[in-house]
Amino acid sequence: MASQTICLTKPNIFRSCVILLRSISSVGMDGMGSITSRSPLERMEFDNVVLKKLPLDPSEEPGVRMVRGACFSRVKPQPLKNPRFVAVSSPALALLGLDAEEVLKDPLGPEYLSGSKIIPGSEPAAHCYCGHQFGQFAGQLGDGAACYLGEVKAPADQSPDLLLENPCGRWEIQVKGAGLTPYSRQADGRKVLRSSVREFLCSEAMYALGVPTTRAGSLVTSDSRVMRDVFYNGNPQMERCSVVLRIAPTFIRFGSFEIFKQADELTGRQGPSYGHDEIRTQMLDYVIETFYPEIQQAHTDPVERNTAFFREVTRRTARLVAQWQCVGFCHGVLNTDNMSILGLSIDYGPFGFMDRFDPDFICNASDNSGRYSYKAQPAICRWNLARLAEALDPDLPPERAEAVLDEYMPFYNAFYLANMRKKLGLLRKEEPEDEMLITDLMQTMHNTGADFTNTFRCLSQIPCPSEGEMEEDSETVKKATDLLLQQCALLEELRVANRPTMDPRELSMLLSMAQSNPALFHMLSDRQTVARQLERLARLKDLLETNEEQLKAKQTEDWTCWVTKYRKRLARECEGESDAKAVQEERASVMNSTNPRVVLRNYIAQNAIEAAENGDFSEVQRVLKVLEKPFCSQEGLEQPGWVGRGGVEEQGERDETGAEARVFVPYDSKPPAWANEICVT
Repeated sequence: MASQTICLTKPNIFRSCVILLRSISSVGMDGMGSITSRSPLERMEFDNVVLKKLPLDPSEEPGVRMVRGACFSRVKPQPLKNPRFVAVSSPALALLGLDAEEVLKDPLGPEYLSGSKIIPGSEPAAHCYCGHQFGQFAGQLGDGAACYLGEVKAPADQSPDLLLENPCGRWEIQVKGAGLTPYSRQADGRKVLRSSVREFLCSEAMYALGVPTTRAGSLVTSDSRVMRDVFYNGNPQMERCSVVLRIAPTFIRFGSFEIFKQADELTGRQGPSYGHDEIRTQMLDYVIETFYPEIQQAHTDPVERNTAFFREVTRRTARLVAQWQCVGFCHGVLNTDNMSILGLSIDYGPFGFMDRFDPDFICNASDNSGRYSYKAQPAICRWNLARLAEALDPDLPPERAEAVLDEYMPFYNAFYLANMRKKLGLLRKEEPEDEMLITDLMQTMHNTGADFTNTFRCLSQIPCPSEGEMEEDSETVKKATDLLLQQCALLEELRVANRPTMDPRELSMLLSMAQSNPALFHMLSDRQTVARQLERLARLKDLLETNEEQLKAKQTEDWTCWVTKYRKRLARECEGESDAKAVQEERASVMNSTNPRVVLRNYIAQNAIEAAENGDFSEVQRVLKVLEKPFCSQEGLEQPGWVGRGGVEEQGERDETGAEARVFVPYDSKPPAWANEICVT
């Protein structure tokens, strides 16, 4: 009976097992199929901590509005028409565990990375912040064009070096140019191709230069268009909407803490969350616990902890601006809403790398007063830190903040001097006169109109004096001087560069007003601005009374004098060293890995922009490759691959419109004459 039962039930069991296996197989394979069919972008693991830790605006009301009692607002990115990749950054996408080639092949890649389609797991939001703009409190600002997508967990095999200043192990990603948010004010929340190309390239260029920065993973353009008046001259034109994927541990900035500011004495504006002091403390706790855990762990007393946090932000900011100064970078809009709480370069707008060295260099054509000039950057960053300190009061008592602010300039000077010693190859000794040697170098560069980047790059070719050789050896000094003279400006260049930027009649009126009506004068201008214009006039007068031969003689004299001093200092580097050749080789190696061969000059960016606007994205991609390795030459990538204005490359020729054709030079050369035409606002 038992055997009969077994015999009878075996087919039933078998049939049931087959059905069960088919069912499991079907469910399992479907599930497995859905997993394997997902793209790498869809497999990113999100953990959107900040939206859980900080207040989120409950309203989803469309349109611009004041957002009170919240740090973020939910938004809906607006899709673009026919989005497509212009370029992607492989090293930046690797932060998210993404392979650039796979992203480029993903048919939904441009949609996901422009905000046109929501990535699974992302939670689009816009950050609320305020800011002091050009010295005046502007009230609520916020992400008017940027959109937080979420925080992506770093891959398990992420390099520890990349996580040194990102201890949370997550990367916040945003799309910039994805449409309207509650903070768009009178704007449309869109970015265009030219500004997006500049931000994309500069983010990655700064990283490769070793300067702390937010990153750019991709650049997408589209067939959607918006109207822009590029030069604010009443001649608007339609431009392509474009989006940059930005990556950072966080985009919280100084201005994030200014949403709690009481009514400003000058403007009368106040932060939208004034009175919500508990949220300020909540945000401060979140920032320190998440991004400064070593400070959180080291202090049980809140005031001590907050003071240590402010000191570290001050130190990082001093380090950052010192690095800017040492690569000739000018941010252009150092408002408090453009200052990262992590000491990163953030929000690339009208930035510029200097060509001819000029301490008064202004990269933003809208900055009429020169508030954000190259030489002003260190002091402005301290001013911004003081505004942050005010925003943190009473969590950070004013007297504790002031004591930390007193440390800012020593921090800055130490970072600057250390960087400059490396740039000059002064590696083995630190001598008091090094500061004067550096000051003399900068003054000589200014007097002779020397190219900033190329002059420093040339210095590694000046040898240390060999044993028994005089530092003043005329032949060596002459070779070095001739090398540096190649980087100096011609007479006409200097005349153009030193023309006053103010109309002579306006300057004359202000000078008269300063004497007759000081109160009105201070409403219209300031003494520093007028003094700068008078200095330019005096310098121009001297140049107009000089000929080319006299200028060359003066430039030769200036550089001969400095090279002689430099060689004397290099001789002391070699004192007591048995192998002078090894010293020289080490020095050249350090200098050539500190002084870049190429930076993102405005004309290089402009050439790439015009190629992209003509539908050729190869120049953006080519420039990106060059900028990823700024300290070395790359065979086949020495000069632009795209030529505009009729393709003419010979100097002096004219295109079909009669305008002078562009001259295209290698990326590591001094800029061509047409670069002076570029205006960035």
